[in-house]
Amino acid sequence: MDSKKRRVLDTIQLHKQLLADLESNCVEAIEQAAKMLIDCITSGGCIYICGNGGSAADAQHIAAELVGRFIRERKGLPAVALTTDTSILTSVGNDYGFEQIFSRQVEALVGENDILWAFSTSGTSKNILAAVELATQKGAKVLSFTGKHDSPLETASDICVCVEGPTATVQEVQQVAYHILCDLVEEAFA
Repeated sequence: MDSKKRRVLDTIQLHKQLLADLESNCVEAIEQAAKMLIDCITSGGCIYICGNGGSAADAQHIAAELVGRFIRERKGLPAVALTTDTSILTSVGNDYGFEQIFSRQVEALVGENDILWAFSTSGTSKNILAAVELATQKGAKVLSFTGKHDSPLETASDICVCVEGPTATVQEVQQVAYHILCDLVEEAFA
């Protein structure tokens, strides 16, 4: 077998392994997260989502699925990606430092009926942890997706979906998990 074919097969096998881990270890957390998200929306709260790099794109993706639609027709649901306003990100980053680009927005926007949905594959991103800490102080719930068990992010979260593995593969498996959550939330409001 040539090296390219081996690489393709190895990558597929790795995805199967991480999806099996998701199935074995995260179903309960996903069910709890769906309930928490539905309760938040039902009580008039909003879901705020943050992450860095590829996870910033995930934050936007989730917000789009909730505000727009995932599969079914239904009313728009309250969700905001904290990763999208370049004026806020750059002014806060410049004036206060990169570690506060999300916490400053949490300070201004998040209330006790809201959820902060935080992504950090390492579970140690300082700007994510600062946002989580402030959201918790303000009485909001925290849902996190990470790739490291026993990370500071997992410890600081009300609910954590954690699948360990290489960063890119973890992010791809997280997409499966958050699509499941979008489906479950949407079903409640369709």
